[in-house]
Amino acid sequence: MTVHRAPDTTSPSTDADSAPGADGWDADSSASVPRDGLPSLPDAPAQHASADADAALAAELERLRRENLYRARRVLEGPQGVRPVIDGRGMLSFCSNDYLGLAAHPVLADALREGVARYGVGSGAAHLISGHSEAHRQLELDLADFTGRPRALLFSTGYMANLGVISALCARGEHVYADRLNHASLNDGARLAGARLKRYPHRDVAALERMSAGPGASMIITDGVFSMDGDIAPLPELARVAQAAGARLMVDDAHGLGVVGRAGRGTLDLLRMDDLQVPILVGTLGKAFGTFGAFVAGSEALIETLIQRARSYIYTTALPPAVAHATSAALALAVREEWRREHLHRLIARFRHGAAALDLPLMESHTPIQPLLAGDSLVALEWSLFLENNGVLVSAIRPPTVPKGAARLRITLSAAHHEQDIDRLLELLGRLPRRRGRVPRANGGPMT
Repeated sequence: MTVHRAPDTTSPSTDADSAPGADGWDADSSASVPRDGLPSLPDAPAQHASADADAALAAELERLRRENLYRARRVLEGPQGVRPVIDGRGMLSFCSNDYLGLAAHPVLADALREGVARYGVGSGAAHLISGHSEAHRQLELDLADFTGRPRALLFSTGYMANLGVISALCARGEHVYADRLNHASLNDGARLAGARLKRYPHRDVAALERMSAGPGASMIITDGVFSMDGDIAPLPELARVAQAAGARLMVDDAHGLGVVGRAGRGTLDLLRMDDLQVPILVGTLGKAFGTFGAFVAGSEALIETLIQRARSYIYTTALPPAVAHATSAALALAVREEWRREHLHRLIARFRHGAAALDLPLMESHTPIQPLLAGDSLVALEWSLFLENNGVLVSAIRPPTVPKGAARLRITLSAAHHEQDIDRLLELLGRLPRRRGRVPRANGGPMT
């Protein structure tokens, strides 16, 4: 099988397109407010301006539809799983991030009910007020032990974790180097900090080395497993560059934890990396672990600094304690049941072998994320619709989630799949339409 890669349209970015304020972060958005603190009612010209603004929004939405980039939500009826009911129809799904099949596991459901009985439903306050419960404290201890680091700190989402870490540790004007295919939250964290975001071509260590040779390097940030490509960052080489540049290395291992490494300890464990080489580790809890939330793991000094300075930690309500209680149960289950990872990796090998026999344009990945490159957005939509019409759910991924010309089907495998599920998917992929045509837009079509 020929290994396919998305076209490399990237190049090392310059200050011109990555300087602070380039995306509006430094714009003065303040508005005058009357002395009583209440905004005045809009006058007639303001009402006309609002109508004009809505017309502009409507025109932009129509452009997205015309260019096959419009997205629409589906309704999941019942629990997440590989055989969900979507919009009233039973489907065979290959598009969730429930890699270990834990999202609807009865052990987690029982733990959640136990957590509600013990702690109630909502946390009711931020961590630094009165919202930090025993369930949160215990989960942080469990995560620190799992990752082999002194401390861990819970965040409400992975997006908030990345924003919080980078904005807390990087000063305005410092240089942050990011893989071009990183998750958007990593880039947004650098922008929020006012740092100079410099993106290097995907996994191109030589380019990064050249870019970071000058002064001002603060941090190198990367996914561990890239969410849309499924490949793994060259972490040993990135650690070497970070050390030479005097920069911190931060790894978001949202799609590696639970899936790769000994007992699912992630990409760093797989590559035998320690906390000196990678001082900042970010992980999420809503993928392989089947619950919700995120965390940062690192040194005592790092975690205490984040508690004092990470705005997305300080100024938000704490994760519901019952969810934290259920996550401790999920973590123990994921570590204990090694058969889930073994089965998952057998399914990955089976799928890749079958795809090679069909000469499918599959990108190089040995993780549960298996991208099938379409190139054109319309082709990706046609493929997704064909599968849906045959009872299989695989989302079409298009720009801006992936670069222009790199639209794809993002096929994800789960330990809850069976071998016959893989064979059914391969059978349908072998019959994919090979030419472009019209794509019905009922409810916007299959979007991600």
